[in-house]
Amino acid sequence: MWRDVQREFMASAEALYEFCKYAAVRRQLLRLQKREVPQALQDAFIGSDIFRELYDAQDAEGGWGRLKDKDYAAKDIFPTSFVALERCRYIGVTMDDRDVLIRAQEYLETFLHGTSRERFRPTNEREIPWNCAIVCDALEAIEQNHPLCDRVYGEWLYIANRAFEDGEYSYDREAAAQHELFATRENRLVPMQFSLLFKRRENVSPALEAAMLRQYGGYAYTHGHFWDECPAHLPDTFVGKKTRRWFHSFHYINQFNGSALYLANAVDWLLMNRREDGLWDFGSQTKDPWGYFGYFSCTRNYAHNRVVDCTMEVLSLLSAYLERNLS
Repeated sequence: MWRDVQREFMASAEALYEFCKYAAVRRQLLRLQKREVPQALQDAFIGSDIFRELYDAQDAEGGWGRLKDKDYAAKDIFPTSFVALERCRYIGVTMDDRDVLIRAQEYLETFLHGTSRERFRPTNEREIPWNCAIVCDALEAIEQNHPLCDRVYGEWLYIANRAFEDGEYSYDREAAAQHELFATRENRLVPMQFSLLFKRRENVSPALEAAMLRQYGGYAYTHGHFWDECPAHLPDTFVGKKTRRWFHSFHYINQFNGSALYLANAVDWLLMNRREDGLWDFGSQTKDPWGYFGYFSCTRNYAHNRVVDCTMEVLSLLSAYLERNLS
């Protein structure tokens, strides 16, 4: 089965490579296939409009406006710094691509040092630990094992081990751990930060990850994640107004090793709904299917862009799916 998925993934990646000549697309396709990127292609990526868009919008502090709260008075191309950082990740920006991530890293560090221009507003007792965790998650995505994240990471590893200490999730145990570490009292908890935990995956035991997959991935599969229809009930064809919501759930579940437990049927559905040329097209969408950052648009031809964007999104999912289930 895995050889079939790998073969189909590689075939579609090659098909998109031939379909689209844009440097950013071709560079990311080679990276998804774990292939070397020629220097000429790397140079073309640095000079591309998709990279310049990020580079030119970065401010003097290394961010892109507010950290995570959109300023509705501003008409910035990136509404928050987190959106821009997710865009960096999606198009494959690395520490070697000029100084975009170096400056972004310095910007994120100011939040943990307490010197940032923007302050976390403690509107409730969960706000500070939650924001510290998501800043550390962003930092760890740039540099794994960042020393400023050691304390926060250790806290969440302790919370996760307490919550799942007998192999099954316990709200009471998690609440006790959070109240102990964060000095909180409310029944409402900070969401489990498993994205941060998986940035240092070697510290998460297979048993703990399997238990979290059943708890969080299982809930997303059974009830849907961000919508009311679970991914087990997919239509016969790819085109659908809920495509964007389905992919939220697919990516959410796909963070866990062993995600095939819930995503195997969705992957089969994706592979069956390719065009004859091996590419994907989700059809007309009521809005940009990937929000602010998930696009690789490269021409004035809308239909061409849609095929490129849709195919890159599926290939990114399949690449992570293979990694999560073959590691």
